[in-house]
Amino acid sequence: MHALTPEGDLVVRAFLPQAQEAAIIDAATGERVAPMRRLHEAGLFAGSVSGRPAPFRYRLAVVTELGEAVVDDAYRFPPILDDRDTRLLSEGKHWRAFAKLGAHPAEVDGIVGVTFAVWAPNAFRVAVVGDFNGWDGRCHGMRLRHDCGVWEIFVPGAGTGQLYKYEIKTAPEARPMMRSDPLAFQAERWPGTASIVTDLNRYRWGDQAWMQARKDRQPAKDPIAIYEVHLGSWRRKPEEGARWLTYAELAEELPAYVKELGFTHIELLPVSEFNFEGSLGYHPTALYAPTGRFGDPDGLRRLIDRCHQAGIGVILNWVVVQFPDEADGLPHFDGSVLYEHPDPRQQRHPHWNTLLYNYASPQVANYLIGNALFWLEQYHVDGLRIDGLAAILYLDYGRAPGQWSHNRYGGHENLEAIDFLRHLNEAVHREAPGTFTVAEEESGWPMVSRPTFVGGLGFGFKWNEAWLHEVLRHMARNPIHRKYYHEELTHGPSYVFQENHVTPVSHGLVTGGKGPLIGRMPGSHWDKCANLRLFYALMYTQPGKKLLFMGNEFAQYREWNHEVSLDWHMLDDPLHKGMQSLIADLNAVYAAIPALHEGDCADSGFAWIDCNDTDQSVISYLRLRADDEQVVAVVCNFTPVVRQGYRIGVPHAGYYAERLNTDSARYGGSNVGNAGGIWSDPEPTHGRPCSLAVVLPPYAAVVLEYVGTQPTTAAAVAETAGSTT
Repeated sequence: MHALTPEGDLVVRAFLPQAQEAAIIDAATGERVAPMRRLHEAGLFAGSVSGRPAPFRYRLAVVTELGEAVVDDAYRFPPILDDRDTRLLSEGKHWRAFAKLGAHPAEVDGIVGVTFAVWAPNAFRVAVVGDFNGWDGRCHGMRLRHDCGVWEIFVPGAGTGQLYKYEIKTAPEARPMMRSDPLAFQAERWPGTASIVTDLNRYRWGDQAWMQARKDRQPAKDPIAIYEVHLGSWRRKPEEGARWLTYAELAEELPAYVKELGFTHIELLPVSEFNFEGSLGYHPTALYAPTGRFGDPDGLRRLIDRCHQAGIGVILNWVVVQFPDEADGLPHFDGSVLYEHPDPRQQRHPHWNTLLYNYASPQVANYLIGNALFWLEQYHVDGLRIDGLAAILYLDYGRAPGQWSHNRYGGHENLEAIDFLRHLNEAVHREAPGTFTVAEEESGWPMVSRPTFVGGLGFGFKWNEAWLHEVLRHMARNPIHRKYYHEELTHGPSYVFQENHVTPVSHGLVTGGKGPLIGRMPGSHWDKCANLRLFYALMYTQPGKKLLFMGNEFAQYREWNHEVSLDWHMLDDPLHKGMQSLIADLNAVYAAIPALHEGDCADSGFAWIDCNDTDQSVISYLRLRADDEQVVAVVCNFTPVVRQGYRIGVPHAGYYAERLNTDSARYGGSNVGNAGGIWSDPEPTHGRPCSLAVVLPPYAAVVLEYVGTQPTTAAAVAETAGSTT
């Protein structure tokens, strides 16, 4: 509604394609104040109101083939963005742009509808189309906020559950393009590409205690043992066509299972809506929308809520190094290279043929940082893991000479991506205290997990894949030959404290033709299980947080296949059931003994006892608490030879309780061990004032905690997890 002249009549124009007649109604009184006449046969109506000094709240009475109805004109409502929003969006510093952009059910001026807002600064025209207007782009053309490039509109009568898209024209005569909402909070399952209106505020959380405590957590010092999960193949329903479990079903089963095994966190493979199953979620098509494969967005909230109520944190694999080249998605969103890198040489991932973001754009960086905060705040996620960082850290990653250009200093570092990662981590630490980020970076980039104020990238943790590859290579060797490659066991601690590390036995180790983890171990079935138990104990007792992909906890013998369920029937085999029991006990011991986790990221938390016994393929080391009073000695035997009275030096005289022995009969071992513990001898060894004479089982690790005095009761001894008798 507007006046053509300062003192003229008020004019209302509306596009009503289904209307036969129309009139203007005073919304306050219900009075019909002026008829409207058809200006164009397509449905353009106009009417003028005399005697009104200023615009007023009005509605439209329309007559269609279905009868008469009263509707609201979308253009009589005020703007969605305020001055602060437009300023922050133009600067690329609106970290919670998701509160205004996208589709939000709202009540404006007493009318229920949905606000729509989308960033498309180079578009000539943008309209929102959907179930609420018959997908007719003529009905709801959006207003452009020129100062920030956002198009917006409030559509009265639109509601949750309705499908929508944006119709974008790049020029007056250009053919309209249909685009999904970059900030869709729910999306159609592939091959559908429409966005879905959903209410972000409908779910009622029950994890208040967890969220309050999260603010004070110190992840570097806390025990963190992560169970990595692919929701589509963890378990299935064979009696119902082997279908996936829903979010609701997973909420009932997954947290209970993870809690029983003692893991502290679940890490989910990407859950943003994605195009095809083979991508495992790493080709996201709607970064703000949980996949609909397992239910609606509140279903995912319920799963995370149940995890928190069970004392389990949730980490997401978060994909921000690439996005797919989908016609209805981000590529050439408004006719320009808006989200993707503007240089064609830097635009595509050289290995995956996906597109790379333009991290130099403040608005694109804001879109991605806002997405991180969206998951941490709206879904109460506790951590984000980013894979494949090398692809964006280096301008020449996977590219031949001439296919890339140097940075302004003549180097090959991607300075804009580095700035983005630093701003991302600063925002996460500042806005969501107690949460953390994890990087997968294999190129050797320095200071990935060091603070930005000392020149680091600011991540909370970095995957320690170098240690993993060295040790698994050693474990695959014939035990007779292991002594010739002893450095594969001893190299890791020399660099482990350069970063805050997570040791990741991830899905990438058991797919793509690599075979199952247990298949890498040498020997008979018993030998394989014994070696794998030894590997797990080594992983849990060396510095660094822990990550184990599903199925490895019971040593699945088949390579992981995302299209079928895990082989749960293997738990009928005592050796595989024993492996599961070992993982539960390793998690319990790791969490219960501060010396095993408080120093995961501090060099004061580890010391060698003896790393030079190559002939016997034995290593021994200490895990220490900061006060040096709590000491754990770990001895690992990488041969099948039982060694009686194997002597190691220890710092304190007294009793060392056998907290865990991987050869325990409980795990399927031969039950060779130390009968619950060992008294120290006043015999200096390895530069320490006293020593222990340890019985070393075959292919086994023994974990001994200094307790000062011997347990006085049989019950106290029995509390020791996985000890031998």
